[in-house]
Amino acid sequence: MTYSMTAFANSEIHFEGLTLHCELRSVNHRYCDISLKTPERFRFMEAEARRLITQKVKRGKIECGLSYKKHQQAEEPLSINMDAVRSLLASTQAIETLMPNSQPISALDILTFPGIQQEQESDKAALKQHLQQLLQESVDKLLIARAREGEQLNRMIAERCETMRGFIAQAKVRMPVVLERLKEKLSSQIQELVEDPHLDRIEQEMVILTQKLDVEEELDRLETHITEVQHILQKNDPIGRRLDFLMQEMNREANTLGSKSSDQEMTAIAIEFKVLIEQMREQVQNIE
Repeated sequence: MTYSMTAFANSEIHFEGLTLHCELRSVNHRYCDISLKTPERFRFMEAEARRLITQKVKRGKIECGLSYKKHQQAEEPLSINMDAVRSLLASTQAIETLMPNSQPISALDILTFPGIQQEQESDKAALKQHLQQLLQESVDKLLIARAREGEQLNRMIAERCETMRGFIAQAKVRMPVVLERLKEKLSSQIQELVEDPHLDRIEQEMVILTQKLDVEEELDRLETHITEVQHILQKNDPIGRRLDFLMQEMNREANTLGSKSSDQEMTAIAIEFKVLIEQMREQVQNIE
């Protein structure tokens, strides 16, 4: 199955008066790069979150956000760390003695300082289990979204491969005509320039020139690359890098085909090849 690297997924789960939320965003990247954003309460889950994601995602830049929200009915009186309050007040009083125009500090100001408010601790083992379930659900949703877009990319690439096969067939039919016309043109020019031409020598030169302009090898290699692309599209492993390499090889053959072309129809076919390959390269950039 072909997976895109671009997707979004989110999930929620309830635990002890809390709604736990996970959001995953994925974009294309050369490797698997995971960025985590978690509240202090969930910090212990960071290593486990990375493990769960990398088990199923092999490439892409993944942004994972964990958060929680208290249920209204679960609101409870604030728990204040009074030792921290006393320490904070003592420090502010010491600082105020050095300030001629100090401003009074309010209770609300104190509540905003880190460590003043204390949240009731949850059962860590149970919380970890619920967060694992939440992450797993989110990753599974992300994979479904990546697979859905990957299927579209797979289909578009396969369609372009078939279109290229049609152009290769046209080029192979056209090539003998191109070479024969070239021989006729060269023979006519040489006979005009030479009163008594050495026909054997001329024939040798024409054979060498036509070999240089023959693109049969390039067409065969393009056909082989197309077959390999179609084969790779059927694999279940990550295929983006292999497809990217084949796009480079196909582009090289298309460039050679264009540089050898001495016929308007063959030149048009070479241009169509390059357009199709460039379209596929853009799509391959999003494939895992």
